[in-house]
Amino acid sequence: MATLPDKEKLVRNFNRCANWEEKYLYIIELGVALPEFSVSLHQPENAISGCQSQVWLLLTQDKNGKVILQGDSDAAIVKGLIAVVFILYQQLDPAEIVTFDVRPWFEQLALTQHLTPSRTQGLEAMVRAIRQKAGRLI
Repeated sequence: MATLPDKEKLVRNFNRCANWEEKYLYIIELGVALPEFSVSLHQPENAISGCQSQVWLLLTQDKNGKVILQGDSDAAIVKGLIAVVFILYQQLDPAEIVTFDVRPWFEQLALTQHLTPSRTQGLEAMVRAIRQKAGRLI
């Protein structure tokens, strides 16, 4: 995920956006920056339920025990939200992911206030799935 910014830069970039239209465009841009997710990984075991759009997430570990997140969606904004979540969790090990609270970051970005209820529900489903999958890696 070298192309995605770190948490602090994500917040700075969000704050530089003049309005929510620009923030949505930035979210879509982040989704485009996600590493390629092979269509062969669009399998039921990688699918996330609770999202209005189709979402697939895969968690693996590198040799240092850090979690490697991969994901995809059929919707541009949702793919961008996947990138936002991945940025928040990057460089963490499974135990850190399980205990890390992303909600303050979502509040700092004002995400939940500007997403539709179904997208907010999908975002929560993604976070829940990542934490569950990370828990299985402990």
